[in-house]
Amino acid sequence: MNATVLGAGSWGTALAILLARNGIEVALVGRDEDEMRSMAASRENIRYLPGFAIPQNVRYCALSEVPEQADLWVVAVPAGAVRAMLPHVRGESSLVALASKGIDPTQALLMHELLATHPTTKGARVAALSGPNLAVEIVRGIPTAAVAASPDLEVADRVRAAFSGPTFRVYVSRDLVGVELAGALKNVLAIAAGVSDGLGFGDNSKGALLARGLYEMTKLGLAMGAKLETFMGIAGVGDLFATANSRLSRNYRVGYALGQGQSLHNALDEVGQVAEGVATSECVGVLARRHGVEMPVFEAIELVIRGRIRPLEGVSRLMERLPKEEAILVGPESHLEHRLDVS
Repeated sequence: MNATVLGAGSWGTALAILLARNGIEVALVGRDEDEMRSMAASRENIRYLPGFAIPQNVRYCALSEVPEQADLWVVAVPAGAVRAMLPHVRGESSLVALASKGIDPTQALLMHELLATHPTTKGARVAALSGPNLAVEIVRGIPTAAVAASPDLEVADRVRAAFSGPTFRVYVSRDLVGVELAGALKNVLAIAAGVSDGLGFGDNSKGALLARGLYEMTKLGLAMGAKLETFMGIAGVGDLFATANSRLSRNYRVGYALGQGQSLHNALDEVGQVAEGVATSECVGVLARRHGVEMPVFEAIELVIRGRIRPLEGVSRLMERLPKEEAILVGPESHLEHRLDVS
């Protein structure tokens, strides 16, 4: 097998290393030609993933050098850049692994929905790859797991086979919508967790915040046809826990800076990389209105991120809401009552 990884940031580089360690020939594609030449000379991504040697079976390509064909295309750029990358995915019925954890900002589309609208990728066989997967820990060989999701389990299994290794266990799922949505929305909650810590609040506060946030993102997922168990699994709770508690997380670090009183501009400048939760926070509001779901936690986070309210005001808004009975979310196939409150 050979693979082309679109995106040479920390995440794309980590996935290229992972594939290469599995014996796959990899073309790693980046937008900055000088940076790609530097990586080729040093065999290291000094800017985004320093200290890790890139295997010899990874070659480096600028956008003008993208291979004509690949057995597997891996999309690992920020969600806002995916649309511009799609013309580079070539071949009828291409196998595409979506590793971008975000939502298209122009139309609030999930990544697989965006691919379905583009002429070069609308016939692609698509799977989303998601889970508690911090790039640095992956290349260190620290054990973790992920989910490859596609309505076609044969497609999901091919992606699973490509990425699975001694320290990277991949499960398969048919719930493409749930896995993509969970991977995108947990970034917003990770910013909220960082804000909570930045304000000096304790673990009680963060635990309550994340529990209510998980409830809201699950509620939206059910409204969009996703499965409840996805949000309770590796791509949901697993990824949320890792991202919302790790200082390796860009989203958490942005939130922490906001909680300490920094502006969004300064917070992003300090992190130095894209924090997907910033753009996703606005898309969540669009999806919530589109599907008729009330999401007060996500709404408050978005207002804080945009600087429309101060972090402490966001906390006050949530704490002053009238508490209601805690709802129980169940899947559509369950025999239990399906209750969705608006608290």
